[in-house]
Amino acid sequence: MSAAEEALALHLRAHQISGWEREYRFGAHACGGPGKGLRQRSQEAGLKDWRFDFAFPALKVAVEVEGGGWSGGRHTRGKGFAEDLRKYEAAMRMGWNIYRCSPEMVKQGAAVETIKILIEQAGRANG
Repeated sequence: MSAAEEALALHLRAHQISGWEREYRFGAHACGGPGKGLRQRSQEAGLKDWRFDFAFPALKVAVEVEGGGWSGGRHTRGKGFAEDLRKYEAAMRMGWNIYRCSPEMVKQGAAVETIKILIEQAGRANG
């Protein structure tokens, strides 16, 4: 877990935001859950064992802390960027709302404020 992800987890706890999971395996859950046969089930469904940094599964709200923007990290290089786009596309087709933020947004507290708004909106939409 990155320092920014640790910080976001602390912010979520400090704001008493519940219902979230770390490293949520949405790809696995979409095709029957983790366990025996996952690789085959994922392949048949056209998915991978993708994970979100944070997820609110009941609301289908996901949070990705995108690091490496200034250092040429995985998320900003060709293959990694393209794979992230495939992941986000698959998740959005499954009805997920994905919030992408930078470590700086986490550090400044903007990320947790946006997450609060997103889960409030998702809660109203899910009635």
